[in-house]
Amino acid sequence: MNEHFVINLGRQLGSGGREIGRKLSKAFDIAYYDRELIQLASDESGLCKEFFEKADEKAQQHILGSMFGTRFPFIGEGTIPYTNCLSNDSLFKIQSDVIRRLAEKQSCLFVGRCADYVLRDFPRCVNVFISASKAARIERLTDMHHIPKEEAERLMEETDKKRADFYNYYSYKTWGAAATYHLCIDSSALGIDQTVDFVQEFVKVKLHIH
Repeated sequence: MNEHFVINLGRQLGSGGREIGRKLSKAFDIAYYDRELIQLASDESGLCKEFFEKADEKAQQHILGSMFGTRFPFIGEGTIPYTNCLSNDSLFKIQSDVIRRLAEKQSCLFVGRCADYVLRDFPRCVNVFISASKAARIERLTDMHHIPKEEAERLMEETDKKRADFYNYYSYKTWGAAATYHLCIDSSALGIDQTVDFVQEFVKVKLHIH
């Protein structure tokens, strides 16, 4: 029996989701994937990393301008046919294949990238969403990026909208809604470390990990 398990972590910007994800992966001694997926998808497809960076967590759009048209301009054999459109949908498909292969090989934690939807048929998954109060998120962003509160608030709104549009487009569910996940938790209520402990215990109970 395959004992691999996966934690899929959605997060609001400034909620500490990335830090919580890293600490959870260390606590369980499992692989951690966030932006690492961009490089892996690039390596898998032979496409430039910049294509995936530009499309990262954005809903459908063509990302090549008139210089290259809408077809793959330089990919090797064994990847995607030359006739396919280079759209965010195509890049999402490549990244989704990478996520599925990683989950089949090992236990791991994925941050964002609609991984909970991609792995919807995977038997041992826990889907978690991390939120935080507006004040806590602004404070975290101003401290991390040394930006004024107004800029932090604008960045929060723009990033959360981008993530919601991406998630809702590909999953047909609602980003951040309680019904979408197994667990939604406000990290500002407990703090980062106690949130990690809480989620870790939830995962252990749900998946019967001893």
